[in-house]
Amino acid sequence: MPLEGPLIDTFGRVADDLRISVTDRCNFRCTFCMPAEGLDWLPKAEILSFEELTRLLSLFVRLGVRSLKITGGEPTVRADLPKLVGMFREVGPELDISITTNGLLLDRLARPLADAGLDRATVSFHSLRPHRFEQMTRRDSLDKVLRGLKAAKVAGLSPIKINCVVIAGTNQDEVVSFAEWARETDYDVRFIEYMPLDAEHAWERDKVVAGTWILEEIHAHYPLQPESHGSEPAAVYRFADGAPGRIGVIASVTDPFCDTCNRLRITAEGQFRNCLFALDETDLRGPMRAGADDDALERLIRENVGRKWSGHRINHDDFVQPARSMSMIGG
Repeated sequence: MPLEGPLIDTFGRVADDLRISVTDRCNFRCTFCMPAEGLDWLPKAEILSFEELTRLLSLFVRLGVRSLKITGGEPTVRADLPKLVGMFREVGPELDISITTNGLLLDRLARPLADAGLDRATVSFHSLRPHRFEQMTRRDSLDKVLRGLKAAKVAGLSPIKINCVVIAGTNQDEVVSFAEWARETDYDVRFIEYMPLDAEHAWERDKVVAGTWILEEIHAHYPLQPESHGSEPAAVYRFADGAPGRIGVIASVTDPFCDTCNRLRITAEGQFRNCLFALDETDLRGPMRAGADDDALERLIRENVGRKWSGHRINHDDFVQPARSMSMIGG
């Protein structure tokens, strides 16, 4: 593992995309993520402060990070989030800063977040049908999320991306409707294969809807043309007839993108992860609160990046699902 320069793992992948979870709490209870009663939230004292988060981001920017995604839990439930975004922007004036949110609070937060320096918004949105939206999220909030999306567009948090987790027997019959919606709204709709990241470990392989099926289903109604993309995990397509909006597929299960993965993650309590499916973490909060300087933290980060796997092994017999769910890890 190089002791200086950018963060390069032993497979030659350069890590320049950082996801920071600012809270483990969420105001939804999505069926494929957590139980109806929620989870045991972390005590406030264990969550990184704004100053600690900003210090870590500053260190990662020094190490070559160029893109920051603010995640949770649901990041908009963190009090004074626009203030934190402003602190992040001061640290990285050239950073691409985006957020992944369920959109419930965007109707009032989109403008303050944009004014603070947020560039783009990605909204997790899994059904266009009110009854099914409520079933999947356990919240009757479709209209409010739609208002949040409109507020984000007015605030300039574009291109707006929609993340739709497709689950067999639940919402796979809506993929064409989502494509129609993309054409009407100019949103980028990205379909994500159902992954084993639920708190109850109830994931079933049979419920995975392959990205190839999704593309074929949409292409039969609205012909698609591929677009080139870099390290972004989504294979992106535009509509052949020139209609607005784009379609993306993130086939993490059936066609993993591990060989080009450039992502790193920090959990809300300061654990550093080099893979969404990592089974071990590096504690940054403990050393930081004990007085470690930036050089010491950098060594911990480089050591962790150096241990990054070649891939997540979902399709291997020895795959082990992470103990913590997506909401605890940070998307």
